[in-house]
Amino acid sequence: MALIIKRSLAGLALLLILVALFLAFWEPWFAQPIAGAEPEKRDYQVEIYRDEFGVPHIFGKTDADVSYGIAWAHSEDDFSTLQDVAAMTRGRLGAINGAEGAQVDYVAHLLKVRKTVADKYDELPDDVQALLDGYAAGMNHYAETHADEVALTGLFPINGRDVAAGFALRSPFFYGLNRTLEPLVAGTELRADGGPALNVPKAPSGDTEAAEANDKLAQAKPESTPRMMTPLGRYPELNGSNAFAITPERSSDNVTRLVSNTHQPWEGPVAWYELVVHSEEGWDFAGATFPGSPFPFLGHNKNLGWTNTVNRPDLIDVYELTVNDSGTQYKLDGEWRDLESNTIWLPVKYGPFTIPYPQTTYRSAHGPVIKNDKGYFAVRYASIDDLTMLTQYYRLQKAQNFDDWQAAMAIQGVPSTNFIYADKEGNIGMFYNARFPDRKAGVNWRSIVPGDRSDLIWQQPVNWNQVPRLVNPASGYVMNANNTPYTIAGPGDELQREDFSPLLGIEENWTNRGARAIALFEAEGKIGRAELERIKYDTGYEQDKYPKLWMDALLAVDVGDDVDLQTAQALLAGWDWNLDGKGSGDALALMLMNTGLFNAPLGRSLIDTLDAKEELQKTVDHLNTHFGSIDPPMSDVLRLRHGDVDLPYIGGSDALRAATRWRVEDDGRLAIVHGDSFLMFVEWDAQGNVSSQSIRPFGAATTRPKSPHYNDQAPLFVQQKLKPVLFTRDALEAAGFESYRPQ
Repeated sequence: MALIIKRSLAGLALLLILVALFLAFWEPWFAQPIAGAEPEKRDYQVEIYRDEFGVPHIFGKTDADVSYGIAWAHSEDDFSTLQDVAAMTRGRLGAINGAEGAQVDYVAHLLKVRKTVADKYDELPDDVQALLDGYAAGMNHYAETHADEVALTGLFPINGRDVAAGFALRSPFFYGLNRTLEPLVAGTELRADGGPALNVPKAPSGDTEAAEANDKLAQAKPESTPRMMTPLGRYPELNGSNAFAITPERSSDNVTRLVSNTHQPWEGPVAWYELVVHSEEGWDFAGATFPGSPFPFLGHNKNLGWTNTVNRPDLIDVYELTVNDSGTQYKLDGEWRDLESNTIWLPVKYGPFTIPYPQTTYRSAHGPVIKNDKGYFAVRYASIDDLTMLTQYYRLQKAQNFDDWQAAMAIQGVPSTNFIYADKEGNIGMFYNARFPDRKAGVNWRSIVPGDRSDLIWQQPVNWNQVPRLVNPASGYVMNANNTPYTIAGPGDELQREDFSPLLGIEENWTNRGARAIALFEAEGKIGRAELERIKYDTGYEQDKYPKLWMDALLAVDVGDDVDLQTAQALLAGWDWNLDGKGSGDALALMLMNTGLFNAPLGRSLIDTLDAKEELQKTVDHLNTHFGSIDPPMSDVLRLRHGDVDLPYIGGSDALRAATRWRVEDDGRLAIVHGDSFLMFVEWDAQGNVSSQSIRPFGAATTRPKSPHYNDQAPLFVQQKLKPVLFTRDALEAAGFESYRPQ
């Protein structure tokens, strides 16, 4: 834990080891539980069907019954990950995963997640609390009846407050809180924009200071600060997506279409889990969720649907505090205030022991405070001390028309992520959703803000009417691929920069996926299912921005008389800019484009920070060593590997058919761990009837090797095929599937 635990655990004194031996039996004592009783035990009325691919279809009398069933079904398929999520909400992940888990526990304490729940949980509507308690009860029942699978003594029972805490902990990392915390905790140079996102925000007109800060930011290496483990994993900025919606007028068959194409890790706390839910209270929804959630986050009901793509506007501000010599008070509006200080104990698994590791957290009126060698810095972020997102997500689930859905969006609880919408009436839209802070004008919010003025501590988001959106454009489509909202519908139909305040911090980033999608949509006439599939599975690159800059740098390298490097340059010069696995040089370009992407995150040009010759040499050496050729078939190099399954894959980093990150295996193969993760094609025909198809990389039971659904979707996934979503009980029973109840 380079960022938090600053000295080696191996060097702890004998006394500490003896204390650890004692506390190994009493670890729950120093972990802070969340106040609140175990959910009331009652008879939840749940039936679960499993379809051909093991996807759970959950039926309940009430929504709370369904939520109980979600937790039970997900536990059957991936209880180990659900336990990790439960442990992180209680500050006990380090007791399971050691030092890396303790980093997440530190963040939970720093953000005061438990206090947020204590202060705000009772404000949640009764039906939302019932949903959370139902989910907790389902996990508790599974833990009670499968005690041999429980990894941590005293973790269960959990309650609805624990479930809510998971939302408060994880949500700010989707829009980049880690990129602010990392340099602050490490004491390294803070990014010029405060580190809220992986993009260079456009400086307001005439703002010389911000423009200079942006220039400085453009020269900063993304890896100049050690990476911390977050509730979303070590690289949450890679979480992205593609999304498309097409009007019936633009389609070739009068069909409204919505494509959800998320890019998440294939395993872990933010890996998708597919499900279909039905209750007698009117909750009918097919989609996908994350471990620890009592409802799907995206998908469709009979009348409408939506999907999400990650966005990263400027939602985080950093304040420099004026602190007294003793470090106990800070100045605000000319008066000294006490700086809140708390000693916490992080449980860290070390071999057979759980060792308590002390840390101190600080808090001011602004939010969490980090002390480093440069001073005291407070952080304020869009979802700070807020649980409203739970209500909004639930209300979205029950929306039956566009008006209902927009009313749920206006709750403004979800702190970030774009929403791409479609419905049976033919409406489509792209909403650049965020809880944009209502900031005071006249301040350079893209730099460190003075911490001695209370009028700079914003309290509320801007009015919902100020949030950018584009509904039913003349082009007949909307799309987003983690690119700026100013390019989402094609020339002549785009949002205009001058219509939005620079205080919103709207991102200006470019992605190859976004540029490629616009180019393909604009090149098509009518867009039917076949055309839309070609766009979604496209593996090409636009010869623009960072791909071209990086390729130019590679081709400009002076390789002298090195025959291998000469051959590599010739392959790159003749490359067809497409990672379809059919052309020469695809494997070489695959690996080098991945390097270019990681040094130009979301389109920011940092190519000049790379040594092009060094990267070219490393890639050539890797291919020669493991494949005996600089130009092996890409299908030999890029693989879907999980258990005994080992299949070829096409696509690449920042391609519409995404393979964003991989692990390098001992045999040199690249085993994908992040990329296209949950795909769903939704269609409403001319009569308003809904149908959908979906796919995941592995299967429904991703962490259960003995399950027939551990890997059963993988062959379809690599062949770019989908499976049907059975949306009714009648369809399930007609196919011969039977229900069961949690026992």
